[in-house]
Amino acid sequence: MGSLSKDEREEVIQAWYMDDSDEDQRLPHHRNPKEFVSFEKLDKLGVLSWKLDADKYETDPELQKIREDRGYTYMDMCEVSREKLPNYEEKIKSFYEEHLHTDEEIRYCVAGSGYFDVRDKDEAWIRVWVKKGALLILPAGIYHRFTLDSDNYIKAMRLFVGEPVWTPYNRPHDHLPARKWYIDTFVQKLGNEQGIGASA
Repeated sequence: MGSLSKDEREEVIQAWYMDDSDEDQRLPHHRNPKEFVSFEKLDKLGVLSWKLDADKYETDPELQKIREDRGYTYMDMCEVSREKLPNYEEKIKSFYEEHLHTDEEIRYCVAGSGYFDVRDKDEAWIRVWVKKGALLILPAGIYHRFTLDSDNYIKAMRLFVGEPVWTPYNRPHDHLPARKWYIDTFVQKLGNEQGIGASA
């Protein structure tokens, strides 16, 4: 009998539905009982992920292949901690404002950890916990936010196609073409799949 093989991404990425508590945003905010979210479900929302070797990010052929395949020509590093980030308190608040971008958001965690929260098709928050070695891609047009976890530190590589544009559009910005594209590409498709399943 063959055993089910474990997805190696589980070592560096976990996702779950969030509770509605107003407690410290850096806490896990699990529902009770806990309700984990599969990689398949994240994929259907357009949220892509990989587990890479963060100790060799400068020479990693797997990272290089992803960059070439997806056209990521720009790269820099961002460290988020009280000691490393100017205007820390202000920046942390702005990262946690629900927003979207008109391009993909690509983050590769090379040290530390943090939470990316994304909306599912029914507007519920899914918390995606990334740790060292996690590469996460959020599609253009998805409403999301970011916060550190209780360790208060992350170092992430930021990738981009061409010259970077980091402009956040705080909700509501449903009129933007990127948002309409996201709805058409992912949200409506998920709704149609559920409708087909219900009528089968």
